[in-house]
Amino acid sequence: MSVDNTLTHPKNKLLAALPCTEYERLAPHLQIVRLSNQQVIYDIAEPIAYAYFPQGSIISELAMMDDGSTVEVALVGHEGMAGIPIILGDNISSIKAIVQIPGYSVRLNADVLKTEFDRGGSLQRLLLRYVQAVITEMAQGTACNRLHRLEKRLSRWLLKVSDRLGSQEFPLTQEFIAEMLGVRRSGVTVAAGILSQSGIISYHRGYITILDREALEATSCECYRIVKAEFTRLLGDLPVCKHR
Repeated sequence: MSVDNTLTHPKNKLLAALPCTEYERLAPHLQIVRLSNQQVIYDIAEPIAYAYFPQGSIISELAMMDDGSTVEVALVGHEGMAGIPIILGDNISSIKAIVQIPGYSVRLNADVLKTEFDRGGSLQRLLLRYVQAVITEMAQGTACNRLHRLEKRLSRWLLKVSDRLGSQEFPLTQEFIAEMLGVRRSGVTVAAGILSQSGIISYHRGYITILDREALEATSCECYRIVKAEFTRLLGDLPVCKHR
């Protein structure tokens, strides 16, 4: 993982929304890092040393079973932060965070983040609203995984990845998607084949391209719209400050 201590205008929406006074307190501690594919950001039952604010990368937060199987419970892109336990009073996580799509992220020491959060300013209010949105994502995802067909769940998940990355094309293997959705790879192959044959997506050499976003949204279950609406309600009107 490479580190660059030079940070100009942040592309992460949470950092970009901070008032200048609060951002300037954090600025000396912010580092731009390059995250590699499948890199472990933090692991279960281990102290979280840093919070990560992606800007061009995506981090998956996973629940893990004793047999090694996984299912994704939350997805973090340029709208959010990985490391929520830091601000909730304990920096030990019960879930694992790994890099789903490599790219850049801003990294902040956990102690520095907690100190600023405890000031009770805009950062605290902003992150608590983000936590509320993530709780909705987790709750809706639980219901979705239990009640909806894989084709609809896959559509929801691809839309989520697209939103968090800000792109209609991204590198993902079917094996990795199966791990995130907690299903067999053969099931993902069938569901992706249906979407591909309908002209909604294309899949070639580990890259997925959304060809018809409107159709993908129509194919998805209501869970995508519910979670997106909650993120928009809580975080959709954030100001964008011109930090230097």
